[in-house]
Amino acid sequence: MSWLWAIIVGLVLGLIAKAILPGKQQIPLWLTVIFGIIGSVLGNTVATWIGVNDTKGIDWTRHLLQLAGAVLIVWLGDMAWVALRRDKQRV
Repeated sequence: MSWLWAIIVGLVLGLIAKAILPGKQQIPLWLTVIFGIIGSVLGNTVATWIGVNDTKGIDWTRHLLQLAGAVLIVWLGDMAWVALRRDKQRV
């Protein structure tokens, strides 16, 4: 069941990250989900490092760190995707 939640959270965070970033991202939906999952894991890791991963009530700080991680990963991933596609078209 944890994989299902990871995919759902990845999809939601990836789509929110794409909405936050300016312009149109060219990565496909499946890659958005993967980048959202990676961003969520990154945000959880940072939350653990700074000691805010488990609080009473809703973990707003952890969720914001997850979203920030997703935005960062989607942004970097989109740049890499575009560069790879551009190099592939040159060949």
